[in-house]
Amino acid sequence: MTGDGYVRRSILNNNDEHMTHYYSDARTMYEVFLRGMRVSMGGPCLGSREPNQPYKWLSYREVADKAECIGSALLHRGHSHTGDKHIGIFSQNRPEWTISELACYTYSLVCVPLYDTLGLEAIEYIIDQGMSQGNHKRHLEQAAISTVICDLVDKVRLILDCVSGKEHTLKTIVLMEAFDEELVARGQQSGIEILSLKDVEVNALKSLCGLGTTGNPKGGMLTHGNVIANCAAFIKITELTDTLPFRLPPSHTSSVLQGVILVHGARIGYFQGDIRLLMDDLKTLQPTVFPVVPRLLNRMFDKIFGQANSSLKRWLLVFASRRKHAEMMNGVVRKDSLWDKLIFQKVQNSLGGRVRLMITGAAPVSPTVLTFLRAALGCQFYEGYGQTECTAGCTMSVPGDWTAGHVGAPLPCNYVKLADVTEMNYFAANGEGEVCVKGPNVFKGYLNDPEKTKEALDQDGWLHTGDIGKWLPNGILKIVDRKKHIFKLAQGEYVAPEKVENIYIRSDPVAQIFVHGDSLQACLVGIVVPDPDFLPGWAKKKGIEGSYLEMCASKELKNAILEDILRLGKEGGLKSFEQVREISLHTEMFSVQNGLLTPTLKAKRTDLRNHFQEQIDLLYATIKM
Repeated sequence: MTGDGYVRRSILNNNDEHMTHYYSDARTMYEVFLRGMRVSMGGPCLGSREPNQPYKWLSYREVADKAECIGSALLHRGHSHTGDKHIGIFSQNRPEWTISELACYTYSLVCVPLYDTLGLEAIEYIIDQGMSQGNHKRHLEQAAISTVICDLVDKVRLILDCVSGKEHTLKTIVLMEAFDEELVARGQQSGIEILSLKDVEVNALKSLCGLGTTGNPKGGMLTHGNVIANCAAFIKITELTDTLPFRLPPSHTSSVLQGVILVHGARIGYFQGDIRLLMDDLKTLQPTVFPVVPRLLNRMFDKIFGQANSSLKRWLLVFASRRKHAEMMNGVVRKDSLWDKLIFQKVQNSLGGRVRLMITGAAPVSPTVLTFLRAALGCQFYEGYGQTECTAGCTMSVPGDWTAGHVGAPLPCNYVKLADVTEMNYFAANGEGEVCVKGPNVFKGYLNDPEKTKEALDQDGWLHTGDIGKWLPNGILKIVDRKKHIFKLAQGEYVAPEKVENIYIRSDPVAQIFVHGDSLQACLVGIVVPDPDFLPGWAKKKGIEGSYLEMCASKELKNAILEDILRLGKEGGLKSFEQVREISLHTEMFSVQNGLLTPTLKAKRTDLRNHFQEQIDLLYATIKM
């Protein structure tokens, strides 16, 4: 315990010193890769596949050579760690992404990720100004980008649309996929040279002049030390120190998990880029470490119970999961029990059959879903909590504690404390308040934005997350509210919409929900996307049948779903003003592609409000009639 009675640290630390690294020879991300290359003895590193084909692997040596060539080419084109150091990477996760990132590490350059979901205006601003992305907000940086590495021709066209007829800093686009002369000519019209990544590698190989020095590059003011500290904490908690055969990361995966895998010389396998083919990729890859997001877990849970088409089968699923969960609570984590052989083996095989560690984060997951899947999958299954500003995580569940409904204990690399939020009646003395984090995983601030930095980091170096936490009796943290996404209703009551949504999402027919309210209105309204897999069976029990679109247009179904979520709200302790008064059903899922979710699958609340403004206005008009 530190001097402040409200500050807590990990019990895994021997003293009040923060954990900064796990291996003494891996203190930068470049050194992480070098260690992985050594311990793997040049073994396979990055894998990808074509449809219906096995995975093809690049060795650590091949990856290092490619990164060295690309990095050297960037230096030859005028980039340097003391001058033009920002390299845009506009791509889904694939081997070339990781190789390009490693090229930056090798020569102390800075990666700036670009996402097509940001829209034309935002991408144009990033290219000319630079940007750092946090989980809850984006902060613009004064860091012009002259080179962007892209995966697809469509994304190059998107960039060219952004800069066409305007002043810009962009000079070069390096493209991973094949392209034609028409694209080259279009680039020339805007003063941009378009090159092939393969050609860049080959040409650089002919004139390679040796490795550059390794430094401490920053991307959004996250240093190598930030990432290494987070990696060390994850390894310490999970004792994940052996060489892992495989890992399948989702898009926009954390640098921390990538570092954990590479430092042990293990393999990273990438999905084909199409989420519809993910299950086929998993069966082919057979990963042992599988990071997931709650949305995928919810879909898995719904599919399992949706296929249990009788009350007996559903009873058996619940009974078997309770027996296995009881084993887990006694320290037994396995997938060879009678219940596995009879019931859960099919579920385990759908993920390749070899998963032994999973971790979820990015958003809350229902305790019911997490508890069931922990039992069904029979592996170590952790839940973490954090944000980009503390690199990735600041708390995580610990081995042996397989309870749900919390985000675990502080990581060994940081302190956590709760600070008073008087306007919401949360006080640290009561074990409640805003979650604040301090340690070597906390970022240095927003580049050239002292005002935003001051909002996030106080004078003592504490990161204020904007989340409201509560300490549970055994010293673990539960996230109970959100400070920043709150609004005041007409009568003055404060409402945190995410708190309401996290309760409503437990409704069986609800796949997604967006809750809205503002100070000009006296109540809340909601937009609900019914689950197309679960809805037919649920609606049939209510006497409602038809196609998905027909059911979603049914007032009867809308009222049934409203009744169900209000029941859950009451059971979940929501006050009357926290309950929605009316809802509208929407048939298209919120997604990264349609701009309603962030790349980490969080709701983009402002965009959702703007997108559904017409429906929101109609709902309020209906209530007043």
